[in-house]
Amino acid sequence: MASGDLILTVLAPRLSADIQSQVDALRVQFDLQENSIRRLSDVAQGERIDCLELYLSGTDVDLEALRHAALVLSETLNVDIAVQQNLRQQVKPRLVCFDMDSTLIKAEVIDELAYRHGVGSEVADVTERAMRGELDFQQSFRERMSKLAGLDESVLAEIAAELPLMEGVERLMANLKRLGYRTAILSGGFTYFADYLQHKLGFDEVHANELVIENGKVTGEVREPIVDADRKAELLETIALREGLTLDQTIAVGDGANDLKMLAKAGLGIAYRAKPMVRAQARQAISHLDIDAVLYLIGYPDVDLID
Repeated sequence: MASGDLILTVLAPRLSADIQSQVDALRVQFDLQENSIRRLSDVAQGERIDCLELYLSGTDVDLEALRHAALVLSETLNVDIAVQQNLRQQVKPRLVCFDMDSTLIKAEVIDELAYRHGVGSEVADVTERAMRGELDFQQSFRERMSKLAGLDESVLAEIAAELPLMEGVERLMANLKRLGYRTAILSGGFTYFADYLQHKLGFDEVHANELVIENGKVTGEVREPIVDADRKAELLETIALREGLTLDQTIAVGDGANDLKMLAKAGLGIAYRAKPMVRAQARQAISHLDIDAVLYLIGYPDVDLID
């Protein structure tokens, strides 16, 4: 149970009167008082989306039950509804850590490599099961990597040049950099591609798996340590401590089961277009909008952002 102030953020391409009415019913259901409303983005004013922040207060609020009910309602209405404790006067986030595959880019790179090597379907099946949390990540990762043995190094460059960025990622990064955030990629994917994104988008640092390449061929092995769920959470904390930040000042964004520990450790943990199990366990989720919607969950209105 929790007492105190909450922020409930509602995001949608357009917020109808019916959507707002059902969100208000959710507030009433949990006996929350509405203290104020702040509009972060307004389609009617020519802005990108409709986004409202509701500043709420209550006593003995079951925060987990509220988050679950908000998630169910968001899936019913095809909007995004996120609940967080209002710590903005006490905590200023400074570090944002991202998963890469299916978060910053619209691809699972290991699957793309496998298709080029003629083992696509068998590797994709293992990837999907691992991302749902059905398989141990390290075991499944080594199994998938072994199937890439003999892949020509030139294929890596071809795939890197064609990486499809997630919608909104360039706007997100431009604003985070301008606003002074430190940004990092913490990925169970590969440094070859994370480095490419770092140079393209300006990430401050990258931590991912390093492919072993010998004589111009992928060997099917990676250098230790493998970046898995535990390693991601450990890296987030290590970077925060190095930068003199508390964990409350960190934000993590990811889509898969191997992101859950990182999302749980961060002050704000956002499941982005995630698997159902991940959405259910994460404290916040964005499922229907572009990734730059992260800026609204931090609390920035369109007037403070650049396109």
